[in-house]
Amino acid sequence: MWSGEELDLDAYLARIGYEPERDGELVPDLRTLTYLHRAHVGAVPFENLDVALGKPVLLDLKSLQGKLVERRRGGYCYEQNALFAAVLERIGFAVAARGARNRSRGAVRPPVTHALLVVAIEGGEWLADVGFGWQGPLEPVPLHDGARVQQGGWTFAIGAEEEGIHVLRSLRPQGWTDLYAFAPQTLYPGDFVVMNHYSSSHPQSRFLGQVVAQRPGAEVRRALVRETLSVMRTDGVTEERIVGAAELVATLETEFGIELDDEERAGVERIHPAGV
Repeated sequence: MWSGEELDLDAYLARIGYEPERDGELVPDLRTLTYLHRAHVGAVPFENLDVALGKPVLLDLKSLQGKLVERRRGGYCYEQNALFAAVLERIGFAVAARGARNRSRGAVRPPVTHALLVVAIEGGEWLADVGFGWQGPLEPVPLHDGARVQQGGWTFAIGAEEEGIHVLRSLRPQGWTDLYAFAPQTLYPGDFVVMNHYSSSHPQSRFLGQVVAQRPGAEVRRALVRETLSVMRTDGVTEERIVGAAELVATLETEFGIELDDEERAGVERIHPAGV
């Protein structure tokens, strides 16, 4: 389903800093899933730079490996979770995709534009999502109503609604916040292609025409949208500052670990709101 047989697993493991001799043998169990999930989120940043620069976003495994693994770039949800699905499939996990409505910006009925994974382990299901950016989980979340987990300084929970809808929630100082809601319908790689087309080209997509880079962490989470860098801590305090055009590239590289070539550096500087 996810072309796992084509994956260069050794190169991927080197990219995320996973060493089987040190971190344990790769087998389709919860320990392996948790270690891989946390390592991937820590190593591969969320970013939309190809969309912002008007470049195509390719979802075949060869392209994903070339960009996220070999070139040490990041990507957004379809890229990240398609690659992670190939990894899990290669190891022997039973993995399926779901489509979600992003509620993190307050809308209750936005379109289904987010892609996530569900992994079956020993009779239970786990939400796995390495592509939701700075608000996303660091590790898998048990997929049943009422589940609640703490990951670093962050707390996540699963709620249930009508029609089999599950909701991923995050606990903030002001209370619970819905992140996204998803139905039990299985999605396939072709569905990722359709959703990716909307997110990378539709005039209403928030990814067009602006830089977006995000990175979660156990204690601190960072997001860059256009020229605003936000740093959110576990106590709810968020600090913001404006990133000038001259420091944009350095911020992407140092704060988010995104490695750019000369053409990409020039491109992201050109789309800074202040110009160059």
